[in-house]
Amino acid sequence: MGPGQTVTVLGAYGHTGRFVVAELRRRGFVPIASGRDEARLKTLAASHPGLEVRPASADDPDSLDRALAGAAAVVNCAGPFATTAAPVIEAALRAGIPYVDVAAEIEANADTFAHFADRALAAGAVIVPAMAFFGGLGDLLATAAMGDWTAADEAHVAYALSGWQPTNGTRTAGAVSRQRRGGARVVYRNGRLDYRHDAATTFQWSFPEPLGPRTVVGEFTMADVVTIPSHLRIPEVRTHMSAEAAQDVVAPDTPTPAAVDERGRSAQTFLVDVVVRSGGTERRAVARGQDIYAVTAPLAVEAVHRILTGRTRTVGVASAGEIFDAADFLHALSSHLSVELPAPSPTAAATPTTSLKTPSIAEPAS
Repeated sequence: MGPGQTVTVLGAYGHTGRFVVAELRRRGFVPIASGRDEARLKTLAASHPGLEVRPASADDPDSLDRALAGAAAVVNCAGPFATTAAPVIEAALRAGIPYVDVAAEIEANADTFAHFADRALAAGAVIVPAMAFFGGLGDLLATAAMGDWTAADEAHVAYALSGWQPTNGTRTAGAVSRQRRGGARVVYRNGRLDYRHDAATTFQWSFPEPLGPRTVVGEFTMADVVTIPSHLRIPEVRTHMSAEAAQDVVAPDTPTPAAVDERGRSAQTFLVDVVVRSGGTERRAVARGQDIYAVTAPLAVEAVHRILTGRTRTVGVASAGEIFDAADFLHALSSHLSVELPAPSPTAAATPTTSLKTPSIAEPAS
């Protein structure tokens, strides 16, 4: 099974939701558009002839049941996920269908693992949180970089965005997360999430050429600190953001994304540089592409396709790198991403070697 099946999209009229609906149709699925705003659903349907709409709200279980009735899977694009993830997962469990979301909220993703792991495993259900640019892509890259390693000392996920025009949903999710953590910033150290009130530092990160050294905000923490350690034995997971993009996303007057091509993508480009370290050895995986919101759609839809066609490695609540063959998944997105992965070791027992030379982090920027 797979293409031809119906997939409900919650938050279908949102910025990312529209990309997901379009990608589902492109891949041969039949999307069902859902969300609380019936007028916006009808507007969306006007641009997608034949699109079925089913209004639903996270605080109305009966409406969620109607939205998911007959669907083969559900993709939740309706933030803030602190509010929507649990009710939609409950509805998916009642319907007996897989659940995928695109949550970037650290706490919401941690809640999904904490609250649903046992139930999903017992039911043989599939729940994949953070199947998006933040959380999913970094986890896939880290998993592919690990290769035959069973553990590592640390992982770094460095994001170089040409700029960041946040959606209204991004701003709302950020506000909810900051409120939940009382204004503290979160880091992942010593095998656990830690909340700190000191200021983040900036330093030079040596991105692959031709980008080269760029100033980043260190421990600009994203959902990767939940997804990566959920299945990889790495006690230190740190994510860093290019300084210009970090400034854009917090500035109150930064505009929302503007489409520049027929697919609705913005002009934003990205490079995700993942380095895992074990002892004195490093491995690196890199992805390049255009528009962090647009690329979330093929990530989520490829996940749905693989789940519905049985190309999974486990059940329960699982991140992208755990449930899918990470390298194969990334290569399947070659029309959306340019990916560089370490060459596999000759044998599983071989001593790991560094596939790509990674300069060490430089001194803090002044």
